[in-house]
Amino acid sequence: MNRFMNLLTKPGTKGEVQGVAPTQFIEKNGLEIDAPITTGYVPKSKPRMLDRWLDFVVRMSGSEPVFFFILAGLLAWALLGIKYGTTDIWQVLISDIQAIVSYVFDSFLVRQQLNAYDEEMTVAAELQSRILSHRRMLEKLDLQTEKKDPEKQARLTTIVAQYQNTPEFSAELPTEGRFGRTITWFSHVLGHLGTVTLYWVGVFVWIGLGHLDGYSNDWQLYMNSASSALMVFVFAFLANIRERHAAYTHSCLNAIFKVDATLEYRLRLLTDDNLENDVVILPAPKVSGVQRAIFYYADFVGTLVGITILLVMMIVWVAIGPLLHFNANWWLIIGTYAGLIGMNDGFVLRNMQARLRGFADLEFDKVEAEETKLFASVGQPMPVKEVTGPKSLTHRVSEAMNRVCAHEITVVAGFLVIVGLIAGASAMKWTLTGQLLCNVPPSLIESFFMIILITGHNSADDNKRVELQNIYERRLSLLAFVNGVQTIRDEMSDSQKDE
Repeated sequence: MNRFMNLLTKPGTKGEVQGVAPTQFIEKNGLEIDAPITTGYVPKSKPRMLDRWLDFVVRMSGSEPVFFFILAGLLAWALLGIKYGTTDIWQVLISDIQAIVSYVFDSFLVRQQLNAYDEEMTVAAELQSRILSHRRMLEKLDLQTEKKDPEKQARLTTIVAQYQNTPEFSAELPTEGRFGRTITWFSHVLGHLGTVTLYWVGVFVWIGLGHLDGYSNDWQLYMNSASSALMVFVFAFLANIRERHAAYTHSCLNAIFKVDATLEYRLRLLTDDNLENDVVILPAPKVSGVQRAIFYYADFVGTLVGITILLVMMIVWVAIGPLLHFNANWWLIIGTYAGLIGMNDGFVLRNMQARLRGFADLEFDKVEAEETKLFASVGQPMPVKEVTGPKSLTHRVSEAMNRVCAHEITVVAGFLVIVGLIAGASAMKWTLTGQLLCNVPPSLIESFFMIILITGHNSADDNKRVELQNIYERRLSLLAFVNGVQTIRDEMSDSQKDE
């Protein structure tokens, strides 16, 4: 019974994270090692085959072939709509396709977010693990001789500057290709406050013109079709830029970890230190009961169990088709179900993005604080910290809107809206109009939240790129300093031999 209860309560728990940087031994089994054992960043492989398979599917959902396939599908739907667009079935069809595709992509995006959090926390733990070794070995260097001798201190400063000016110490992380930069630029356009404003202007224009068509089902279907097509595009685009930016982040981490491994190895050679790197345990973040419930639901969605439930619902939906003579009302049923769940997932996704990002940022702040202590301990100036540019009014308004949309209360409010929509449709006995009530507002709200999600992703990605650049520059500066110390001591050793 206890095991069963533990299984039920495990989802939603953001527990402690353990990480240890691979030790760059200078000797193993009595044999000297002439080069670092591990270079670069190596993502951790999940032990379960099912998890690895699900992660592969999620990566493929954000790939370029899938993105262009969905764009081609939307174009085909638009062209065929010239002939069939006036029929209710045609417009309901895009609503169903959108709801199902969005439902599936919701699950993929949740898993993407959870994977990104686990990876960032592990990276932070490994960086902190290696910093502990750096600190121990820098203390063992005993730099008093260099500090007390002005001539040696000046010589050390000159040599460090020479190392920093060499090509191999140029603080340049990998860059994206032209297509990647174009997609990144477009993501900033799509997530801009101006785009959000235009979106709502279009919605209010549609509402204002409703009286011309008597606020009919056709009038609702027009907006439902337009917002459905937009949402399919936004979901595919968001999955693509997330995978693209994740790949870019991996290349940056690879460069950082190579320098960090080299720095550790050089310090070990200088200090004759062969102790293993310490395991670092990052404590579990504290969350409220409401936030824990949101994480619980996200873990449920992230395991893609929801997709299995959708498949069961589709089988039931097909089975009742003959009872409803496969009419427009029947076609909307599956779209209504997927649309309502998708709307709730949109609220959860925005909340997760902000909360998990905040937890990871706290750990990377600790990395920066520890690095500051390293530079102070050896009397070296910290490299000038690069920061994002000044925030415009539009950016500040966007961030404020993001904070509101990410709040736990907003998620709860979204759930209550869904309950209200279901109650309204039930009062209408789930007629076509009643089902449209559960399709159009959720479609509009979820489209808005997906655009806001892009805004939040852009802000987080911009900050992360600057953060990685700063970490890289600090590692290069420390490596140049250690190389300088090694050069000074080699010169002293050679001088003593000559004497």
